[in-house]
Amino acid sequence: MQPWTSTPVPRLSGHGRPLRLYDTAAGAVRPTAPGRTARMYVCGITPYDATHLGHAATYLAFDLVNRYWRDAGHDVHYVQNVTDVDDPLLERARRDQDDWIVLGMRETALFREDMESLRILPPRDFVGAVEAIGEIVEVIAKLLACGAAYRVEDAEHPDLYFDHQAAAHFGSESGYDAETMARLSAERGGDPERPGKRHPLDALMWRTAREGEPSWDSELGPGRPGWHVECCAIGLNRLGTGFDVQGGGSDLIFPHHEFSAAHSEALTGEYPMARHYVHTGMIGLNGEKMSKSKGNLVFVSRLRADQVDPMALRLALLSGHYRTDRSWAPEMLDDAVIRLDLWRQAVALPAGAPAQDAVHQLRAHLADDLDTPGALAAVDAWATETLTQRGSDVDAPAALTAALDALLGIAL
Repeated sequence: MQPWTSTPVPRLSGHGRPLRLYDTAAGAVRPTAPGRTARMYVCGITPYDATHLGHAATYLAFDLVNRYWRDAGHDVHYVQNVTDVDDPLLERARRDQDDWIVLGMRETALFREDMESLRILPPRDFVGAVEAIGEIVEVIAKLLACGAAYRVEDAEHPDLYFDHQAAAHFGSESGYDAETMARLSAERGGDPERPGKRHPLDALMWRTAREGEPSWDSELGPGRPGWHVECCAIGLNRLGTGFDVQGGGSDLIFPHHEFSAAHSEALTGEYPMARHYVHTGMIGLNGEKMSKSKGNLVFVSRLRADQVDPMALRLALLSGHYRTDRSWAPEMLDDAVIRLDLWRQAVALPAGAPAQDAVHQLRAHLADDLDTPGALAAVDAWATETLTQRGSDVDAPAALTAALDALLGIAL
């Protein structure tokens, strides 16, 4: 797939401290330590509906990681998938009497537009599950050959499953106990009651062809892939093992990221798949998690259609810490508009307060597990000082403008 169009990122003088991020597997904030090329995989959308604010907040958080690494001088190899064949997409297409391919293409195109409007840097590899069928089949076939995958004894639908006990470190990414895993598996697309499975937690890898569903011919027989193996194959084939960050929303901790990691370990014998597992909090509305099933979504495209400044929306989402579950309210956007206007007034002046300390603080807050509330407060302080005391540094407005663009993705 073609990603969206990128925007140029200004080069700043100097650099900040190494980026520290909370690692779910370790349960602690740890420094990232990428080589010359920082490698990051972030799980993408299932394109059966438009981009909502939960999506936007997640991709915005990892955009900050991308930008901070670039500011530190790293090349960034960023990979993102699109799950363009899966049960939710097929169910929505049937409900709306739509073609599942057309639905997926339409919503993916809208996602690109939303990401571009928010100035989120595109991935180097933007890969749909459909275009990766061959490499997914190859991974499943290898796992089947080594005994890590198996067929259920079902004459009509001999689906392929992953034996979760084939990965010695299964459970280490989430840290969940067996009871929690069983509950979340049932809630998040698993099929613990499927007859013929060796264990209720074992995850689907290849769903054999059903009438009325898309399928692909392969050495596994006609069918389509499961979700977790999709990200395993796409990530490993582009980034290898031990890449720097595996990212997504906190609802992906289990089963999705746990099983992607387990597939990788069973396939390669190497552990871990990623050196950091980084997860964003959930965005709610009126005290409830924002989700398609609840029908309480706020869509980026709708806000854009209402002429909301994408930079104000970006600032509103940055006002909360990325790991915090938080509720969306219109007042957040109102506050962001005021903040954006304050910053624009300050950088429009011919001179301002010295910028060096503000840029240093901006970098320092981002290096500390993406402390965006602290970063925004540092810029607020500079803008207020500039507007009230009329500083004499003629280079400061341009320096702050460049830093906000490079590090926060805010175009003034």
